[in-house]
Amino acid sequence: MALPPILQNLRVPVIGSPLFIISNPDLVIAQCKAGVIGSFPALNARPGPVLHEWLDKITTELAEYSEKNPDRPAAPFAVNQIVHKSNDRLMHDVEACVEFKVPVVITSLGAREEVNEAIHSYGGIVLHDVINAIFARKALDKGADGLIAVAAGAGGHAGTTSPFALIQDIREFFDGPLALSGAIANGGAVAAAQAMGADFGYIGSAFISCHEANAVDGYKDMIVSSDAKDIVYSNLFTGVHGNYLAPSIAAAGLDPNNLPESDPSKMNFGSGGNQKSKAWKDIWGAGQGIGHIKTRMSTGDFVDRLDREYRAAISALQAGRAFEVAG
Repeated sequence: MALPPILQNLRVPVIGSPLFIISNPDLVIAQCKAGVIGSFPALNARPGPVLHEWLDKITTELAEYSEKNPDRPAAPFAVNQIVHKSNDRLMHDVEACVEFKVPVVITSLGAREEVNEAIHSYGGIVLHDVINAIFARKALDKGADGLIAVAAGAGGHAGTTSPFALIQDIREFFDGPLALSGAIANGGAVAAAQAMGADFGYIGSAFISCHEANAVDGYKDMIVSSDAKDIVYSNLFTGVHGNYLAPSIAAAGLDPNNLPESDPSKMNFGSGGNQKSKAWKDIWGAGQGIGHIKTRMSTGDFVDRLDREYRAAISALQAGRAFEVAG
């Protein structure tokens, strides 16, 4: 199946994942201008009316940029909607997306037909993130246009299935738009995602250290100084299993090697935020691919590097040799 036109012609086949607290208009605009899909969680815009301000800023600046750069227009942007039943802002935020005709909506923690129908009403695309084939089928049955396979090693709420197995399972019954999330931080990994059957790499943690990201300096520095061994998988902080930076857990006075289990029923997104105030704000999420991030840089410079690495990887594959990832 061919990709919908709105998802074609990206500079690099990458979607920047929506990062709770961290993704803001400045980061999204920089991502889109650099040629990849930028995104943010609707719940980052607080209180609710701020979402309209953000959407107005993003759509206006991207339209102006594309008008001035017709040969290299901005990539589309996406808004993430948490469709969990505790999110009492959901329909307000969906209505804002309809008003501004948000090109892509990413749905998480459940699938709702009425949300998909609202986005389809103006021609928008819905991508739903899943951690296994069971959830993938349910999302498609409820009208999702594409999927984001959240595999082992992804930052934040991640699954445990190998990306090889997860993509293989999904491709047995779905040939539409498919992104892969899980330890992707360089262009070679994006090429590998395509080689195994995905259309896009889904990158989050690597953008946290970028200048435009709304992360404190300590978080950005920890991304740069950490690698896969520093990632802890736990459901303590939100009720859903996710990957977090061990040094941030230790800094909060907890032993990252001895964390208790939490009750998934405690998950709560009422009025725009999880009741666990320490999650994301003090306990910092990250994926296993951060070892490739050695320095803080602008979003534009990072996408430039992704582009070089991606093209080098494709050339290496075509030549039948290994791709060497530069530090």
